[in-house]
Amino acid sequence: MIHTINNFNPIAIINHAALRHNLDIVKKFAPNSRIWAVVKANAYGHGVEEVTRTLATEGFAVARLEEAKNLRRAGNLTPILIMGGVYSANDIITAVDLNCELVIHTQEQAQMLLRINLTRSIKIWIKVNTGMNRLGLTLEQAAYWITTLAKCQHVQSPLGLITHLANADDLADNLTNLQCQRLRTIPGSETCIISIGNSAGILGWQQTNADWVRPGIMLYGISPFNDASATNKKYSLKPVMTLQAPLIAIHHCQSGDAIGYGGSYVCSRPTTVGVIGIGYGDGYPRHVPTGTPVLINGERIPLIGRVSMDMLTVDLTNVPTARIGDQAVLWGDNLPAEEIATAANTIAYQLVTGVTSRVQRLHVR
Repeated sequence: MIHTINNFNPIAIINHAALRHNLDIVKKFAPNSRIWAVVKANAYGHGVEEVTRTLATEGFAVARLEEAKNLRRAGNLTPILIMGGVYSANDIITAVDLNCELVIHTQEQAQMLLRINLTRSIKIWIKVNTGMNRLGLTLEQAAYWITTLAKCQHVQSPLGLITHLANADDLADNLTNLQCQRLRTIPGSETCIISIGNSAGILGWQQTNADWVRPGIMLYGISPFNDASATNKKYSLKPVMTLQAPLIAIHHCQSGDAIGYGGSYVCSRPTTVGVIGIGYGDGYPRHVPTGTPVLINGERIPLIGRVSMDMLTVDLTNVPTARIGDQAVLWGDNLPAEEIATAANTIAYQLVTGVTSRVQRLHVR
């Protein structure tokens, strides 16, 4: 999907048909679960206001109270789950006023709920550390607070019970099974509504698809598994973001000419060099090596030399039809973000969330 533009700035095309397609994949694999669509970090860099207008789900999940505030300011009335919880009594009151549901993952948060006076009740999810060892109550603490919070007048019934999967992206790792077992054996868990499945859980571990699932990265067409190419082929995920930028200059170099900062790339033959108007100041990873693919006119060509703040260079020798103004695809349609992430020794999550504000999002419905 190449869009012609009248200026020479990079753009991120957000394909809402692909977004809806990926949501349908969630529903196919978890047909009996309600869905918290995870839209934290500006919907993984895709634009949260626009994304939430398209995603028809029972709720949206964010990391922080401020993200919930922004959604409400935009007029969104869908239930919101604040996965990181809050850390003061005033923030609990704000969450109630915003009609949000809260995750608690420390005993201090739970104790605040007992002490506070609220005029309206609030839905609470108890987060349990079943093996991630990052956030969450122990199994014993969770059992205590299930009993204690169930008696709290301003806490809605039933309570929610939630955990986060540590290794679900590795289908050979048994920790996911253990985490599910640990959560479901907590005394009192049978009285709670359960949420376990993230993107990897939804697709790879049927037992994680409980009352609620929390798809994140898969909604945006990016694989949650280690073997990204196999995942996308098997599950038919479609990339939602296509990052593209214009070809802003073409010049011809001789054998022995060095390209860019530090002369890190030296032409081994006469080379047609193209300059593309995007760089690490826009969120393209600086440390990708020479040879990282870029698409121009549907042809894969190699990046050469160092990525600069505002531009990068490519070898155009094999695309003689290229002209200034042609649009290059940096990732997206026909060039998976996972492939670029591998070249950059990072993950595709970081690529899409790292696209900066000076890159326009063009939402295509």
